[in-house]
Amino acid sequence: MSVLSSKTFTRILGAELDKLMTLPLIWHTLISTFMVNIVLAAAYTTSSLHAAAGTQNILNIGLASMGYVQAGFIIIGIVAVCSEYTSGQIRTTLTTIPWRGWQLSAKYVAVAIVTIPAALIIAATGVLYPYIMMRDTASVAIEINTLIATLIGATGYLTLTTLLSAALSGLFRRTTPALVVLLSYYFIVGPLMRDALPNIKNYFPDTAGYYMYMTPYANEINALTSVQGTGIVKVWTLILIIIAIVFYRKQDA
Repeated sequence: MSVLSSKTFTRILGAELDKLMTLPLIWHTLISTFMVNIVLAAAYTTSSLHAAAGTQNILNIGLASMGYVQAGFIIIGIVAVCSEYTSGQIRTTLTTIPWRGWQLSAKYVAVAIVTIPAALIIAATGVLYPYIMMRDTASVAIEINTLIATLIGATGYLTLTTLLSAALSGLFRRTTPALVVLLSYYFIVGPLMRDALPNIKNYFPDTAGYYMYMTPYANEINALTSVQGTGIVKVWTLILIIIAIVFYRKQDA
């Protein structure tokens, strides 16, 4: 990437943030994801209240919906990148900004800025509901350090998943192919691969990401720590971002 001043990068970042903030689909997706998370948290909590008393883990129950909620953040990553191609705005962007690598990097930073607070709110809400409903039945009180670490892990996973989907979407450039590939992987191919390839399943981004926020069961074999899970998802995300930037710099307007 060619050199540019920090002031210029700040202006590019501001422009990318403005693009995201004015995309109605971004906000519609976030609101829908928040509402779905509340419904799922209520469903999981109700189910757990009918289970044996004293065995519930409030954090795991509160974040059990993450497997579904991540779909909303995958869509956000896709929309953030592919909307420019759909609207034709990418031609103007590629023509007016000579620092293509920095421009795409600024887009990823903007995506992270938008995603982090949204992911934290959704993850915290998912934990808050079962805590309110089950605080008298849970066997172990939640330590504040454990709660913070879990919420950071969940927020980090949703943010990295959004960036990963944004990077991969830059290679497809079209919403539908990116949507089909990413949702198929996270909801069909990924689970099948975990069953078919148990020895290497922890190296897949969805499985590794699970350990960023969920507490492994006591009898679980080959479980990762949250740090290991975070490292693997970061590597996947970074590799895809680098590939996306390389291809983006070579493409024509």
